[in-house]
Amino acid sequence: MHLTLDRRRMTRGGADRRRHARFTLPTGYTPVLARTVDREDFSIEGFAYDLSEGGVRFELDRAIAPGTPIVLQLLLPGLAQSTRGPGRAIFVFANVVWLEDEDEPGPVKMAAVFSRFARAEDAARLREQLAARRYRAAA
Repeated sequence: MHLTLDRRRMTRGGADRRRHARFTLPTGYTPVLARTVDREDFSIEGFAYDLSEGGVRFELDRAIAPGTPIVLQLLLPGLAQSTRGPGRAIFVFANVVWLEDEDEPGPVKMAAVFSRFARAEDAARLREQLAARRYRAAA
């Protein structure tokens, strides 16, 4: 069996092997704050492009090497009106899995796989937002 790895999906014979549906987020309207797990402050800023229950594709002002454990603060559109949890922020621990064009000037696109949510409420609010069909399914 031939296994191909590209930056966005692992395929076996061309089939998408993602566990969770992916959704496109409004460009420029989904802020992301990041920090490495050894830091206390969310000092790296950027925006998310697409999201699933298992991970996120985003850009940051600077690159974070693949394999690095990080903490993300996701500010999803529509969460301000949510009846669950404190405000719009979802906090999640993740691992960076790939970078795109890290040698080019400007923000760096990357993806991370979620390892755990900071609070059970964060996971529930994310599932609620994705189930509400506020976002388009990603290709």
